[in-house]
Amino acid sequence: MAERRKDPKGRVLKEGESYRSDGRYQYRYSLRDGKRHTIYAGTLLELREKEKTIQRDLMDNITATACNITLNQIFVLYMSGKVDLKQSTRTNYNYMYRKYVHDTFGQRRISSIKYSDIKKFYVSLIEEKGFKPNSMEIINTVLHPVFTLAVRDGYIRSNPSDGVMMEIKKGHNWEKPKRHALSVAEQEKFIEFVAKSKTYNHWLSLFTVFLGTGCRVGEVVGLRWEDCDFDNQMISINHNMVYRQQDNGKSEFHATTPKTSAGVRIVPMPEEVRKALLQERKKQMATGFNTTVIDGYRGFVFTNKVGYIHNPQTINRAIKRIIRDCNSEETLKAEKEGRKPLLIRDFSVHNLRHTFCTRFCENETNLKVIQEIMGHSDITTTMNVYAEATNEKKKEAFSNLEGKIKIS
Repeated sequence: MAERRKDPKGRVLKEGESYRSDGRYQYRYSLRDGKRHTIYAGTLLELREKEKTIQRDLMDNITATACNITLNQIFVLYMSGKVDLKQSTRTNYNYMYRKYVHDTFGQRRISSIKYSDIKKFYVSLIEEKGFKPNSMEIINTVLHPVFTLAVRDGYIRSNPSDGVMMEIKKGHNWEKPKRHALSVAEQEKFIEFVAKSKTYNHWLSLFTVFLGTGCRVGEVVGLRWEDCDFDNQMISINHNMVYRQQDNGKSEFHATTPKTSAGVRIVPMPEEVRKALLQERKKQMATGFNTTVIDGYRGFVFTNKVGYIHNPQTINRAIKRIIRDCNSEETLKAEKEGRKPLLIRDFSVHNLRHTFCTRFCENETNLKVIQEIMGHSDITTTMNVYAEATNEKKKEAFSNLEGKIKIS
């Protein structure tokens, strides 16, 4: 029997182990496909710990320790398999990954990434990039299933991103910011100011539709005349306009179907909305109709100065200017009248949808009806708004009881 090799300290080396001239130890082994691989270590103890990991991985069909596959490569594999992903969502995932993950964390070998690494990466996005909850959720929504795929394909034993987002939320006391609804007074003040303003009057019909239907911004800017049934006073919501950066780096509009079946719905057309739409049509008969054609969709209701559909960012900028000028005017007026000014809180176009939903909840008790009109896929969303609205009503009711209960 041939004598087994030994290291300089006289320790017997196992099959595949050897001592190198540079003072390091190495271990050579073969995978099931016959390919040879080598690992190195500074000490024999360290080498054998690595050997144990390799043998355990081979027993469990885990191959990551024997390859250099990166997170970026797994991401590409994951996205190629998501054939049912909506194009707008795919574009958003690719954009976020390319901008914040690909050139840094994405270069890491999938086998080397640990829970603490992901937590450190997430914290860096918050502290260095100023990430807010919504953006962090998108990153985690992309990375978590990528690691899950790596587990299922045998590249890693467990998902290192499990529980990271929950810990991040706790550590930063994170709750998604709730969009506030305009109070009745704020809503009336906003519409009254727009209606009387020579500068902003052209926005009135658009804001009336938002506040009178509760539709999403992409549903309103993408609304077509053919979607409006004036005889039966109904509006068909059957598509959505999405504006965001594409894979080619350019930002552009695209028509898409609603994310869920609940998004396809019929919304009643209140009389105020009907009048606003007919007024918009009458105005455009004189000035010109919308000439936009997007993915085969045409005949849009609302048009900007150049005959194109409105950009959501442009609408939000208009809202900011309206709030600024309205509050400025109200402050001066209140000062002259010796009273406290009624100032409108800062809000975005989506708050108009939340405002409609709140007014609806204040006057309707059938949650299923509210859910269907709003296009909520999850009744929990409806219930949360309903609970918030009814709590305010309870406070209002009790405030009217002050001094009338005769407790003492």
